[in-house]
Amino acid sequence: SGLGMFGWVLVGLSLLLVLVTFPLSIWMCYKIVKEYERAIIFRLGRILKGGAKGPGLFFIVPCTDVFINVDMRTIIFDIPPQEVLTKDSVTVCVDGVVYYRVQNATLAVANITNADAATRLLAQTTLRNALGTKNLAEILSDREEIAHNMQATLDEATHDWGIKVERVEIKDVKLPLQLQRAMAAEAEASREARAKVIAAEGEMNASRALKEASLVISESPSALQLRYLQTLNTIAAEKNSTIIFPLPMDILHSLKRH
Repeated sequence: SGLGMFGWVLVGLSLLLVLVTFPLSIWMCYKIVKEYERAIIFRLGRILKGGAKGPGLFFIVPCTDVFINVDMRTIIFDIPPQEVLTKDSVTVCVDGVVYYRVQNATLAVANITNADAATRLLAQTTLRNALGTKNLAEILSDREEIAHNMQATLDEATHDWGIKVERVEIKDVKLPLQLQRAMAAEAEASREARAKVIAAEGEMNASRALKEASLVISESPSALQLRYLQTLNTIAAEKNSTIIFPLPMDILHSLKRH
């Protein structure tokens, strides 16, 4: 439909030519597309009804029909490193990877000149726009959320081209060398501050424990002597050394009495 009278006359002449040259012309009429391909047939410049043909064997009319093969497999491409100015005025270099496939072969052929190149350029622009609204901390910590937002934006923009964006991933975020040094110094200072706080808390807890222990030992004078002997025993077990310690005066007084 839509070919007009002259168009149908041309189609009829082409069919007549096929019949006259049969069976040699049969090899020009039958075409084969692979399992992962679809064929869009143009008859006198118009796409035939029924959409894409394939996979397998299909029939065309010589002289009036031409066809375009469309690959339906998932295509993977790397987004080139993009220099992005973040929301907090930091320049970072970010790259990524996009997975997409042709969902509607007819739209991919009829609605856009080169769906592959258009999707690549759109992915680069979307990456810069998405990261330009985030600060550096959000870019480093929320990669998954940024990737999901990019996928939704790309999928919506490429819907009219028959493209389905399946996945977007942020591969690497490269920071300037001076910024890396500044962040490393900041992280080191933060760790040192936390270490000092932890050491101070340990000293405070140890002093409280010593205070409670001194109160317990003060209730019994012999407890101090027992603790003294336990400490000597511990020192002797750790190192092979000779220890000289004075006898308690209480023992000496008891011996004199006897």
